[in-house]
Amino acid sequence: MARGLLLLSLVVLALALVAERRAAFRKRFNASREVKPVDLPHCHLIKGIETGSEDVEILPHGLAFLSCGMKYPGLKCFDPHKPGEILLMDLNDKNPEAVALPIHGDGVDWTTLNPHGISTFTDEDHTVYLFVVNHRGLTTAVELFKFQEEERSLLHLKTIQHELLPNMNDIVAVGREHFYATNDHYFSDPYLRSWEMYLGLKWSNVVYYSPSAVREVAGGFDLANGINISPDGKYLYMAEMLGPKIHVFEKLANGNLVPLKSLVFDTLVDNLSVDPTTGDVWVGCHPDGMRLLFYDPENLPASEVLRIQNILSSKPTVTRVYAEDGSVLQGSTVASVFKGKLLIGTVFHRALYCEL
Repeated sequence: MARGLLLLSLVVLALALVAERRAAFRKRFNASREVKPVDLPHCHLIKGIETGSEDVEILPHGLAFLSCGMKYPGLKCFDPHKPGEILLMDLNDKNPEAVALPIHGDGVDWTTLNPHGISTFTDEDHTVYLFVVNHRGLTTAVELFKFQEEERSLLHLKTIQHELLPNMNDIVAVGREHFYATNDHYFSDPYLRSWEMYLGLKWSNVVYYSPSAVREVAGGFDLANGINISPDGKYLYMAEMLGPKIHVFEKLANGNLVPLKSLVFDTLVDNLSVDPTTGDVWVGCHPDGMRLLFYDPENLPASEVLRIQNILSSKPTVTRVYAEDGSVLQGSTVASVFKGKLLIGTVFHRALYCEL
């Protein structure tokens, strides 16, 4: 009898723990949050983008790079056999179109490209370098390209891999071969990654890379995601997706980061884009992460875009610029602006072009 009661008590305790963990998981993913629509009147879907445009990087003179076709473990993919690619749009055109950039150099099979976060660095001689996070099976690498503007193509220069960069999500370049990158998980094994996420282990981090040294500069995050830098290069911004927070750091001359403050949100923050003119931070967001993780065509993942003005001040202004239930755009990840034009990208769906 006593043994039976003990066994029953253990079962009840186990069920209670599972229920508690499940509730915590749903809360972290903002389950069941609905968004009030915020419409932008002058928008249209970009032709030719059907399988995601996870990140966007716009050069100061209006050329925009789009990272398209990412296949991320556990997330929906509408065409798993289509290679990833880097598209280019000239936002100076009256009706800009997205065109795939040819990739040249070193005989690599670029039909296996699986691009995630991207960033650019412009050298003193005006050479533009494009950094692309590339998922290679269970590992990640940074592909470094030289942008050949006249030919509208990319020249591959090198592949960068390191044991401290196993699960890169996003990247911000601060030199020709210097960058900060986020690892969104600690584990690379899919099974262990799922437990890491389910248990809410805050083991993701930010790593600084230079040819001479690589080191962790910030850690203890619940899925470190988008990362970017202030126009003057003095401050770094990082999105902790399941925080959900945006962390502000001071960047020191040696590459180390000093945490200054964190902004808390009621939506899951993804990629960050910085307006080079105003310093405003534009954020692609997921109102309900459960819809993203467990895709249901009857309950589509919504989209949301935030604009943060005066992020370094004591009272930043946060504005919801765009929001809708997924009927137009599913799973927004990034929003980037150039002279009153806005590009909104997604994990695995379409991309939106708007005139503000």
